[in-house]
Amino acid sequence: MYQNKVTLIGFLGNDAEVRTNDNRSFTTLSLATKSSYKKDGQYISHTEWHRCVIFGKLSEFAGTLKKGAHLQVEGELRSREYETKKVGKKPIQKKTIWEIRVNSILKLDRAEKASLEEQDADSQLPLEAAA
Repeated sequence: MYQNKVTLIGFLGNDAEVRTNDNRSFTTLSLATKSSYKKDGQYISHTEWHRCVIFGKLSEFAGTLKKGAHLQVEGELRSREYETKKVGKKPIQKKTIWEIRVNSILKLDRAEKASLEEQDADSQLPLEAAA
C-alpha cells in the first residue's frame, strides 16, 4: 500500500494566481506555515513556503482567495523538473521543485460580523421569527 497525502494549515502570502498553460487553466497559491523551537532558552521560529497548484473546478474557487487568508489544504506532494534559461555565461541547469497538488481547500477565516443594520433588523423581529 502506498499513500502520498499532505495536509497544511497556513496563511496565503499573496493573492491567488490564475494561469493558463497548454489551454489548461490552473491556480497557484503560496502558503506559509510556521514552526518554532527552543534553543538556548530562546524561541526560534521558522516559516516554510509551499507552492500549491489547483486544477479543475476547485481552481475557480481558489482563484478568489486573497493574501492573508487562513487555509487548510490537502493534496499530494509532487516533484517537477525544469531547465533554466541560459543567461550570459551561466549554463542551462536542471532544477527540481516540489509542490502540493491540491484536491481540498478549507477556509479557516472567521465569518465577517454581520453589519449593524442586519443586527438591528434581527432584534426587531418577533421572538418566534428570530429563533
